[in-house]
Amino acid sequence: MPRKQRSHRHHGRPSAGVLLKLSAVRVGFALGGRLAPRRTVDRAARLFATPFASSRARAQAAQPDEAMVQGELKLGDETIATYVWGDPSAQPYVLLVHGWSSFGLRFLPWVARLRELGLAVVAFDQPGHGRSSGRLCTLPDFIATIRAVGGHYGPAALAVGHSLGGAALALAQSENWHAQRLVLIAPAADMEAATGRFFRFVRLGDHLREAFYGWLERRTGVTVRELQVHKHLPALGQTGLVVHDLDDRDVPWEEGERYARYWPGARLLTTQGLGHHKVLDAPEVLEATFAFLRGETVGERVVATPNLPYGVA
Repeated sequence: MPRKQRSHRHHGRPSAGVLLKLSAVRVGFALGGRLAPRRTVDRAARLFATPFASSRARAQAAQPDEAMVQGELKLGDETIATYVWGDPSAQPYVLLVHGWSSFGLRFLPWVARLRELGLAVVAFDQPGHGRSSGRLCTLPDFIATIRAVGGHYGPAALAVGHSLGGAALALAQSENWHAQRLVLIAPAADMEAATGRFFRFVRLGDHLREAFYGWLERRTGVTVRELQVHKHLPALGQTGLVVHDLDDRDVPWEEGERYARYWPGARLLTTQGLGHHKVLDAPEVLEATFAFLRGETVGERVVATPNLPYGVA
């Protein structure tokens, strides 16, 4: 597929206060990385694993319809907020998985359409997000929570994940819980690349990378390299639709393309001009998802051979 020119539009500028705080964080990490590396790694890793406070505020401000039933699930020491429409025990249901620093009710624009199709809907807030308890959260936490919620309601007819939620959804598929079909929107694929973007953003020195990985491994029991999603995709037996925008400035389009390349049952739908967040609610993306759910062919098949890094068929 020919690459289109990536847009570099700016969607508003940060306030002076935000820029001042960011500057202070960057200076602190740059100095701390040389003067107190162990303490700096701990601070940086905790920042990396802390969702933005806006996740909770936006979840509280969301206004679902009266048909929604809010509940709770216990997962270890945490309480997970759930949001259910319909009866997942009697109807096929769709599991909706939000991304980093987002919240389950971010999917409200999807609910009415899914209910019109006769589907029950289940959404939830990840630990440290929305109305769920907790402070720190990582990709393995995302995966464990998906499996816990999915295990409670049973196999899903469809599961939709956005951003980090898409990565977690792919990695959560197992013999104990799975969805019949998967839609991954702007999914992150490369956790090493994600940590690299974080390091550059906060001006953390590369000499701290292995210690940073070590902190994450001690907390989760999983190495960052084990979370490279493309290594797990060939084992996925479901059909899938991957949607990614060329103008995504948070997770590069190439990461979505990687899903479709390594996942035998997936096709790739490329959009442009929507970015990382608007793509989730775009009418064309919802319509593509519903067409995919009906069994129609959506997107392009990405193929790879030793002589052709990627292409479409």
